[in-house]
Amino acid sequence: MTSGLNKARPIAAPPPDPRRNAYREDLADTRLQGKVEAAHFAPGVVRQIMRPAIPMRRQPDFKASLDTELLFGETVTLFDVEDGWAWVQALRDGYVGYIPADALTADLSTPTHRVQASGTFVYPVPDMKAPPLMHLSLNAQIAIAETGEKFCRLATGGFAVTRHLAARDRYARDFVEIAEQLIGTPYLWGGRTRIGLDCSGLVQVSLEAAGIAAPRDSDMQQAELGETVLVPEDLEGLQRGDLIFWKGHVGIMTDGIMFLHANAHHMAVVVETLPEAVSRISKSGSEIAAIKRMSKAGT
Repeated sequence: MTSGLNKARPIAAPPPDPRRNAYREDLADTRLQGKVEAAHFAPGVVRQIMRPAIPMRRQPDFKASLDTELLFGETVTLFDVEDGWAWVQALRDGYVGYIPADALTADLSTPTHRVQASGTFVYPVPDMKAPPLMHLSLNAQIAIAETGEKFCRLATGGFAVTRHLAARDRYARDFVEIAEQLIGTPYLWGGRTRIGLDCSGLVQVSLEAAGIAAPRDSDMQQAELGETVLVPEDLEGLQRGDLIFWKGHVGIMTDGIMFLHANAHHMAVVVETLPEAVSRISKSGSEIAAIKRMSKAGT
């Protein structure tokens, strides 16, 4: 007699990461059929962000924690709108969450340029003395209708400073230099602009400005960016552009000793020696989890 007691049971696959897969009990992305259970599946529709920067939250509640931010001109897949909240997935990095529905437009424009400065203003007329219409941060996506020596006219209305813009496919050569320009920016959990940044947001926007796609959160970045570097305990041999990871934290080496990161200790983007950071963070019981070397760290 054959007993079934010793038969190996199949190991259930872990559910898709809800941060980058759109599914709820009542609704899910059509692409997730067969992977998740939901009452209904839908492909969603493409919409575009029309606000300077809009917080994305895990729950449709203004009191809910800020997970990340979506910038002007970015596109999303919209799955649902209810009570003024849109449930969306960012096309840039796949992040899923809730944003105010009135931040979206169905009138899509194809971006031709991006903001290459840490930030810039959009004016109603080509005059720097005019009261600005809005502030746009690094990597905001815009469509230019007409280019001038000092100002560009945007297809969506208004004028932006020409030297603050770059063709969409023209990137910075050194992502570390971009991060250095953001030193002094206040720390903001979920932030992705010069108004406020968190640790992984700083890494993401700096890499994006250099044409390197990066996921949003530090655990994703540790798993998906660069090549693992084995460094001795004395931390010798580090290079500009190396990413240093702890559980829940990440920063960037500016050279072999100095470490740049957005952190809640200083509540800002700062540069300090790596040994200083390691010593302080170790007191909270956390040690370096990984060091990843980017192949395109700049000069």
